[in-house]
Amino acid sequence: MHHIDVILLDERLKAQPPQYATPGAAGLDLRACIDSPILVQPGETHLVPTGMAIHLADPGMAAMILPRSGLGHKHGIVLGNLVGLIDSDYQGQIFVSVWNRGHAKFEIEPMERIAQLVVVPVLQVGFNVVDSFEASTRGESGFGSTGTR
Repeated sequence: MHHIDVILLDERLKAQPPQYATPGAAGLDLRACIDSPILVQPGETHLVPTGMAIHLADPGMAAMILPRSGLGHKHGIVLGNLVGLIDSDYQGQIFVSVWNRGHAKFEIEPMERIAQLVVVPVLQVGFNVVDSFEASTRGESGFGSTGTR
């Protein structure tokens, strides 16, 4: 298991620290560290603090903020930027852009789980500028080229 540095900026997180819910969980829950409920109307976005900051430090890692599937499916609550990306050298508080793409208002309660954080490996690459590619089976076939939806 890898370890990264975390600063708990909100005292309430000390009682509910970020952790994996099960041994097989890929994501850590991020909580809304707010003092009072936030009402998110359909179509609105709100930037919600999570009360924590991380420092990955290793350029071979990044963290992704992903929506919670239950909130997205049942209530239309997803991320305003669809996926959040935290670079290895970022050290500030993590904020979640909460977007209500649903048709009904939704209230975010203090300390509610609003998103999840997944740490992933990163490979930085260099580019070889070329005039053409060696032919592949797929070539330039793009959207819908496999005949499936």
